Amino acid sequence: MTKRILIADDHHVVRIGTALILEKNFNEFEIDFAETYDEVKQKVETGKFDLVILDIELPGSTFKSMVKEIKNIREDTLILIFTSYKETVAMQYIQEGVNGFLNKLSNPETFVKTIEGIFKDGYYYTPEVLNEMVVRMHKKSPLEILSERELQVFDLLAKGNGNLEIANALNIEESTVGTYKRRVYQKLKITNLVELLEIYNEIH
Repeated sequence: MTKRILIADDHHVVRIGTALILEKNFNEFEIDFAETYDEVKQKVETGKFDLVILDIELPGSTFKSMVKEIKNIREDTLILIFTSYKETVAMQYIQEGVNGFLNKLSNPETFVKTIEGIFKDGYYYTPEVLNEMVVRMHKKSPLEILSERELQVFDLLAKGNGNLEIANALNIEESTVGTYKRRVYQKLKITNLVELLEIYNEIH
C-alpha cells in the first residue's frame, strides 16, 4: 500500500536530496513538499500523510508546538524531526510526541533505517538520541544538588535579579552573592545565564 510522505523544508537541496534517498530505497512512497509551516498545516488538513519529515527552522515555525498542532489536525500522522539542531534538543520534541529525531548530518543509511523503524514500530531513535535520553535521566535536578541558600540565589538569578538585588532580598553581602553564584554555576556545570535559564525552565 502506497504511503504518502510530506517533506517540509525551506531548502530546495534538502527537499530534493531527501526525496532521492527515499525513491532509491523505497518504491511504495508518494512524496509531496512544503516550504513553510503554513503550507504544512494546509497540506495536512486537505490530505492524509502517513509521515511528515519536518525541519524545525521552517519559515513560520512554532518549534516544538508544531508537533501537537500537526497531530491535532490529524492524530495518526507520524512526524520525523529532520534538523541541523543537535540531539540535545531531541527530548523536548519527544515529549511533545514526535516519532523520530534525526540530525541532517546523518548518513543515508541512518536516514533509511529511521524511516523503516518509524513505519515498523511507530518510532525510531538513533543511538545519539538514546544516549541523550539516558544522560537526561541520570542528570540530577538542581533541587538535589544545591543547598537551600544556593537554590534561593539560583531562583532569584533566573527571575532576572542582579547581585545587589539578590543581596537585598536575602539580606546578605553582595560579595557573598558572588560566591553563591559561582558555586551554583560550578555545581550545575554551566557558564552563563542562558544555560541557567534553560535548567530553570526544565524544572518549572
